[in-house]
Amino acid sequence: MRELKVHKLVLNCCVGEPGDRLTRAGRVLEQLTGQTPVFSKSRLTIRTFGIRRNDKIATSVTVRGHKAEEILERGLKVKEFELRNRNFSDTGNFGFGINEHIDLGIKYDPTTGIYGMDFYVVLKRAGSRIAKRRRAKGRIGKYQTVSKEDAIKWFQQKYEGIVLN
Repeated sequence: MRELKVHKLVLNCCVGEPGDRLTRAGRVLEQLTGQTPVFSKSRLTIRTFGIRRNDKIATSVTVRGHKAEEILERGLKVKEFELRNRNFSDTGNFGFGINEHIDLGIKYDPTTGIYGMDFYVVLKRAGSRIAKRRRAKGRIGKYQTVSKEDAIKWFQQKYEGIVLN
């Protein structure tokens, strides 16, 4: 009942400009996950970066289930199963980034280029739906919530990972 599971894995690739580079980054995420990516818009205009309000500047995909664990394993292999203590949040989630998507096992294509991306993992325990459901909502007790220490312990046990300070 208290074991942790990967609820979802969010892959984010921020290009910082609309246009062709963004669609190619979306294509990379689609190759990796097999799902169509969602494009994110900028909230405000930043002249120095050349970004206008409502320009599409990033793309992301949310992956769940067995496929999420498989992609997470490949991402952690790139990081050599080493994360920092500050990669873990107080709510028991963790994230990290990679510089080159070709390290994940995707073949290099000169027309696409090389993109970095962020991995963000949300962990949960069984019964967390009680707080989210529409009918007969309940509260989750403090021993059922996921803490930072729980997430670090799970990472070290499941992947034999190393947490650096």
